[in-house]
Amino acid sequence: MSPSRVLGADACKTGWIGVVLHQGAATAHVSRTIATLVAEAEVAGQLAAIGIDIPIGLPDTGRREADMLARQRLGPRRSSVFMTPVRAALAAGSHAQAVQVNRERAGEGVSAQGYALRSKILEVDGWTRQAGRRVVEVHPEVSFASMAGGPLLDSKRTWAGAQYRQRLLAEAGIELPAELGEAGRQAAVDDVLDACAAAWTAARVAAGTATPLPDPPVTHSDGWPAAIWV
Repeated sequence: MSPSRVLGADACKTGWIGVVLHQGAATAHVSRTIATLVAEAEVAGQLAAIGIDIPIGLPDTGRREADMLARQRLGPRRSSVFMTPVRAALAAGSHAQAVQVNRERAGEGVSAQGYALRSKILEVDGWTRQAGRRVVEVHPEVSFASMAGGPLLDSKRTWAGAQYRQRLLAEAGIELPAELGEAGRQAAVDDVLDACAAAWTAARVAAGTATPLPDPPVTHSDGWPAAIWV
């Protein structure tokens, strides 16, 4: 793993959960916004890379190649990757309107999960443009599949799935302490595990060993190179 300080972030019920990796140590943070999460993570030093489990780089029409390639990579767990709505659909004021707009521009509706993440997607979309840091999109299930050498069989919300993911992280040199402070009280177990997987990918980005799906990334009208890194 890279010796640099890196952050993996995942959305949680109270905002964002983040895991910082640095010199073999892992620490957890929780905050209401992505900006304040990064600020808290950087109190002890600047971050070399940030991996966020959220779509970054929104399509104007059709499906993102990143989402389709991630689904192919996950096989039986492909449903964990939702198709990113087009930008205009995320700007819609209701789920029903978003479905209509997305059908017009992408030929399909918008999942409830996709629309429920609307505020966080747009939050990160705005923040990344002035972040001044290396920020990449990750998908924890793709990261875990890479660690395991193939798609995982059990859901992260099952005991077996959570235990296996913890073991994969430990084998990758990531072991969280039993006491996570406020982060451990506010974030669900699967959110913490996902943030760890995002941090694992961020470390690979910092070390120059990560690869994007697709390669090269696809740039839409928003100017951001859209790809899921692993």
